[in-house]
Amino acid sequence: MFALAMVFGALVGAALGLTGGGGGVLAVPLLVYGLSLAPREAVGVSLASVGGTAFFGAVPRLFRGQVRLRSGLLIAISGVIAAPVGNWVQRQISEQALLLLFGALMFLISWRMWRKGAEEPNESGCQDESEDSSQGALLLVAMGLVTGFLSGMLGVGGGFVLVPALVLFTNMPIHQAVPTSLLAITFISASGVMSYLFSGQSLSGETVFPFLLGGFAGLLIGSRISKFLDGPSLQRVFSVGVILVALFVISQSLLAQG
Repeated sequence: MFALAMVFGALVGAALGLTGGGGGVLAVPLLVYGLSLAPREAVGVSLASVGGTAFFGAVPRLFRGQVRLRSGLLIAISGVIAAPVGNWVQRQISEQALLLLFGALMFLISWRMWRKGAEEPNESGCQDESEDSSQGALLLVAMGLVTGFLSGMLGVGGGFVLVPALVLFTNMPIHQAVPTSLLAITFISASGVMSYLFSGQSLSGETVFPFLLGGFAGLLIGSRISKFLDGPSLQRVFSVGVILVALFVISQSLLAQG
């Protein structure tokens, strides 16, 4: 179990390192169908591993001055508030419904990543807003609320929402959007984990720690490999993989209900 959890964690970390966002969506399916965890427990383990991996990626970039601290903290504060709400919603629905929602989210992520592979920054025609303006601040709060809710409910990091939103709707360059997103995800995931534990649910260290260690290693490997690959093509290939996993998750959920 320890070795398999490390391998699966490495796959998630590598996907995050290669794509810059969206790889964390693989954690729950791998935990449920690869390690036989219950969906709700998989959400908790995913939150812990995504938050730890985000922290691992954010700290060195914070010291290098690549993080927009004000923006990251504004997103984080609103996300920390929303994460417990998402966790509460998660406990009100069946595990089969939870997996169906997760499959639907995977379709959304794959579509966004496919589009991202063909887009140039700001080609959507949206008006940029500086994060220092009142409208920019409200936009950052909205990003945090959406990310926090999804994180608490489905155990995803939310980089697939934050990174493109920061690039497309603010004046933030991509090399600052990614680490700023990682900083926010660290706090949001921590809030989700605390909400998960305070609700009476538990996490197995035998699963969390090897999954997290594998994630660290995979993130480093994926980040190095990404420097030698064509980013847009990689995004599209990964989006196809996410669609296939989503189809598997949804089919399994429907079969379980039948």
